[in-house]
Amino acid sequence: MIRVNLIARDNGFGLSRNLHLLHDALAAADFEVTVSGIRRGALRKILHPARLRARTLARRLAGRGPQRWDVNLMLERVRSEYLATARRNVLLPHPEWFDQRDRKWLPRLDRAFVLTRHAVPIFESLGLQTEYTGFTSEDRRDPSVPREHAFFHLAGRSANKGTETLLATWRHHPGWPCLTVLQSPRAARETVRASNITHRVGYIADAELKRIQNAHRFHLCPSETEGFGHYLVEAMGVGAVVATLDAPPMNEMVTRERGALIAPARTGTQSLATTYFYDEAALEHAVERLLSTPDDELERMGTAARTWFEDNDRAFKSRIAEAVRALAA
Repeated sequence: MIRVNLIARDNGFGLSRNLHLLHDALAAADFEVTVSGIRRGALRKILHPARLRARTLARRLAGRGPQRWDVNLMLERVRSEYLATARRNVLLPHPEWFDQRDRKWLPRLDRAFVLTRHAVPIFESLGLQTEYTGFTSEDRRDPSVPREHAFFHLAGRSANKGTETLLATWRHHPGWPCLTVLQSPRAARETVRASNITHRVGYIADAELKRIQNAHRFHLCPSETEGFGHYLVEAMGVGAVVATLDAPPMNEMVTRERGALIAPARTGTQSLATTYFYDEAALEHAVERLLSTPDDELERMGTAARTWFEDNDRAFKSRIAEAVRALAA
């Protein structure tokens, strides 16, 4: 049986979710899967590598060889203390969060498995042998929740979701339907108050979040950049009509056949990623077009989004299993 170790900072948010999704995909493919979740703390940075080195030495002295796993899959960052613990080492990077300090470890890696096709040339340019595996998201669909002709934006604690422009534009259109925005106190500058905006700043129970996701016909996801885009993919999974930036990698997931695209007005950079920004006019055009779309066409778009979600989920699980098997062979 192939032994796989999943390594990432267990941050209680996106990386923790990715660890869970990867674990389930690989375990279902009959791999022996270990999750090495890394916690914060200065003491951990000193003690944990020392413990790993001691275990590696103990394995050598016991005649078992230093490598406990066949493949290490490192999410987002290269964890150099684990490199000697597996026969093969793979990075699953996010272009926007790539840490330049990891460049020195890239020659020690066997592959990069990337989550979007857009990321392939980015990491190939660093000299990494790069393979597209894609990724998946949690299935949040609940058909029992009645759908409302309203808009939803899950800002969370991210600063890359285009939230400020979205809120400013909605305030200028009191005749538009209700917009619900969920945002962490860590990211919110203020609580916006308007007749057609429900701006909830603070913790929300997962069951309530799931209900809100399913209740809204339209999900506004105007990301500046994405490593994969869970809030895009989860929205498609519930059969919502999703609006996002007409820029990579967001438009890999959302196309005009299954959503709406917002034209970017300018670009920037964040680490290895290009960031995209929209203006009020572009959002107005997209929203007005959605509001004028007949209900049967919106239903068709939502169904197409759900179909894409299911196809992508199956394809990812097949690709990641095949990629790990080939590397471990």
